[in-house]
Amino acid sequence: MNRYCVIMCGGVGSRFWPFSRTDRPKQFLDFFGTGKSLLQLTVERISPIVPVENIILVTNKMYEPLIKEQLPGIKPENILLEPARRNTAPCICWAANHISALDKDAVIVTLPSDHLVLKEKAFEKAILEGCDFVDKGDRLLTLGITPTNPNTGYGYIQQGAPTDECDSILKVKSFTEKPNLEMAKVFLSSKEFFWNSGIFIWTAKSILKAFENYAPDIAHLFKAPAGTYGTPAETTFINRVFPNAQGISIDYAIMEKADNVYVETVDLGWSDLGTWHALYEASPHNADGNVTQNCKVIAADCKGSIFAASSDKIIVAEGLRDYIVADSENALLIYPLSEEQKIRHIVTEIKSRFGNSFV
Repeated sequence: MNRYCVIMCGGVGSRFWPFSRTDRPKQFLDFFGTGKSLLQLTVERISPIVPVENIILVTNKMYEPLIKEQLPGIKPENILLEPARRNTAPCICWAANHISALDKDAVIVTLPSDHLVLKEKAFEKAILEGCDFVDKGDRLLTLGITPTNPNTGYGYIQQGAPTDECDSILKVKSFTEKPNLEMAKVFLSSKEFFWNSGIFIWTAKSILKAFENYAPDIAHLFKAPAGTYGTPAETTFINRVFPNAQGISIDYAIMEKADNVYVETVDLGWSDLGTWHALYEASPHNADGNVTQNCKVIAADCKGSIFAASSDKIIVAEGLRDYIVADSENALLIYPLSEEQKIRHIVTEIKSRFGNSFV
C-alpha cells in the first residue's frame, strides 16, 4: 500500500499535429482502435502494481473534464490540476509533496501517459524490481530501453558500474539529450547506451531530497505551510505558486546532476509514441511498408508512408515515399517522415499566423 503512481498527462503533443490538438491532445486519443486512449491504457497497465486509490494524475486544468470522462474510477482528489504549463520538474515536485503528505514512506512510480508498452508482464516485473531497489536506499531510478536504431528523437543514458542487488540495474555514467545522427550511431554501436524511457521510480524522501540538493528554487517554491498538502488549502497554494515555477524537465533539473542515479535495463516492447514516425514503427505495415490509421486508402506506387484520418474519409495518393498524410478536422498535413521533428515548429508558426483554431 505504500506504492504510488504519478501519471503525467498535461502535455499538448504538438509533434502529433494535426491529430493531437490543444483541446484534446494525444494521450486522450485511441490510436490503435482498441476503444481505449493511451491514458486509459497507461492506468490499466499500472493497476496490477499500484492500488487505484494511489494513482495520482497531474494534468493541465483544461483537461479535467477529459480525465473524468475517461477515468471515472479515479477520485477527484487524485487529479492534480496545473494552472500553467511548466514541464516535468515542477509537476513531479508538486506530486511528490502531495504524496509525501499522505505517506512519508511512499515509493513513487512516475509515468508519462502516452507510451506504448507491448510486453506488460515484463513491465510489471521491471516496476516491482525497481520499487524494491529504491526502497532500500537513497536512489533515483530510470528505466532504460535497449536501442534498436540510431534514433535522434530520444535521450540516451550511458551505463556505469553494475550493482550487487540486481543484474539489470546499473549506475548511470552520463545522460545525453537527443544526439545528432552520427553520435546516435556511435551510441548504438558501443552497446553502452540506452534510450531514456522517461519512466522513473524513487521514494518520496529521495526525490524531495534531490530537489533540495539540485533544484533548490523549485523545492523552496513548493514548500508549503504544514497542513497544506492533502487538504483543500493545497489548491489555493498551488494556484498561487505554480505559475512562478521554472519550466524545466526532470532530466535537466535533477537526473543529469544527481550522483545517485541508476538505470534498469529493460525490454518492454516500448515506444514513446512521441512522433508520427514512432506511430509508424509501432503499427502494422502492408506489403509496401505503408500504415493506415482509421481511414480507407488507395495508394498507388506509395511506399513507407503513413495515412491517417479522423473521420470516415478516403485518401487517394500516388508516388509517395516515406510521407505522412494526416487529415483531422480543419487541417491536413502532407509532410516527409524524415522531417517530422519540424512539425512542432510548424504548429507554432500556424498559431502565430492563423490563430488557435487550427492547433
